[in-house]
Amino acid sequence: MANDWATFGADLHLELRGTGLRTGLMDALREAVRSGRLEAGVRLPSSRSLAADLGVARNTVADAYAELVAEGWLTARQGSGTRVAQRAVPRRTGGTAGAAGAAGTRPPVTARRDTARPTYDLKPGVPDLASFPRAEWLKASRRALTAAPHEAFGYGDPRGRIELRTVLAEYLARARGVHARPERIVICSGFVHGLMLMGQVLRARRVREVAVESYGLDAHWDLLTRAGLRLPALPYDELGTRTEELTAMKGVGAALMTAAHQFPLGGALHPDRRVAAIDWARASGGLILEDDYDGEFRYDRQPVGALQGLDPERVVYMGTSSKSLAPGLRLAWMVLPDGLVDEVVAAKGRVDWVSSSLEQLTFAEFLASGAYDRHVRAMRLRYRRRRDALVAAVAAHSPETRVSGIAAGLHAVLELPPGLEPAVLRSAAWQGLALLGLNRFRHPDVPTTQDGLVVGYATPSDSGWAGALAALCRVLP
Repeated sequence: MANDWATFGADLHLELRGTGLRTGLMDALREAVRSGRLEAGVRLPSSRSLAADLGVARNTVADAYAELVAEGWLTARQGSGTRVAQRAVPRRTGGTAGAAGAAGTRPPVTARRDTARPTYDLKPGVPDLASFPRAEWLKASRRALTAAPHEAFGYGDPRGRIELRTVLAEYLARARGVHARPERIVICSGFVHGLMLMGQVLRARRVREVAVESYGLDAHWDLLTRAGLRLPALPYDELGTRTEELTAMKGVGAALMTAAHQFPLGGALHPDRRVAAIDWARASGGLILEDDYDGEFRYDRQPVGALQGLDPERVVYMGTSSKSLAPGLRLAWMVLPDGLVDEVVAAKGRVDWVSSSLEQLTFAEFLASGAYDRHVRAMRLRYRRRRDALVAAVAAHSPETRVSGIAAGLHAVLELPPGLEPAVLRSAAWQGLALLGLNRFRHPDVPTTQDGLVVGYATPSDSGWAGALAALCRVLP
């Protein structure tokens, strides 16, 4: 029967406005969730059923559902259908956001005293996942799968696929100033995997101490500590990490650094400090572990070249696709000194248990086709606009709050008056805003020197950025 669809599915009342069909449908669904009419866990009609009820193409409903899933309004699971996601629900009050003009008008958020997903996420370290280039990645995957040799489906070389190592060597030399050859590159399952391998190698070399920056990620410090390494902290000032103090650290055999864009403080290592680090490594026989986590994203000038370019035999260069594409790919790489390759490969094992050959081949094709360059350039422009909007909104709403660090990367630091960080973080949580304070990243041996917020402006999707910025401005002093 032509109208069999009418007996299936569930009814859903929506008021579509005079906008385009897809946009109007998305707006109506957001409003139904925001107002509380559709509560968390409610199952929505199938795309086929709703399309028939509304008299629109099924693809229009499917695309709207997919976008709202990406934004966090809905969830979709095989066998469970499309449901309203758990989220903090804004209350209608008729008020306006504090960041007028920069972030637009938006109703304030009512916090929920539970573990529900925050309404807005400004934690650093994650790119805009909604902007992952799915179509281009799919094209690259098809080409890579078609051209893959039969042996690509075996256990694989622990160094990684030669196709990826070859194009990576070319790209890193061109874009980051890295001296790289395919035989010196080892593919890892993320930066943490590479750091774990280096911890094992350093311990086997009888290294006992690795100097780290005074602010950084405790997950990295914990990993090195579990490898049996002690982690003295290097001081930091307006010129960056004080690498000249390495010479006074007699037991240190390596130093972990974010030279191009210090995480999280946001500065670039001064040229004199770069030279001092290399001089120390040459004189002591030590190694520098360079974490170039977001080196491609500089907005006020050309990106600073990798520290590895100054001495490829004293620097282990470590890069990742987690910030430029997505952490879910689990693809990272190390460019090693010649004398270190065999030791790292031995630590990794005789076969590559963790890095998918098909993902490596896809990434190789993605790089070789120029799609990676195009994506990075597009995201560079997008993130620059977001950072500019952040700086403008903070200046308008909280003139005494200073945005520090260079114009680069996926996060910025907002400096706060002493003692105010805990109160601002409590206010953010009450507003349904996921936010981290600067002291969360401070080395245990470093005394508190300043309060601040580490704002990941890349994390929200384009559609969620204005609301996230407005919520941030509401909690600033």
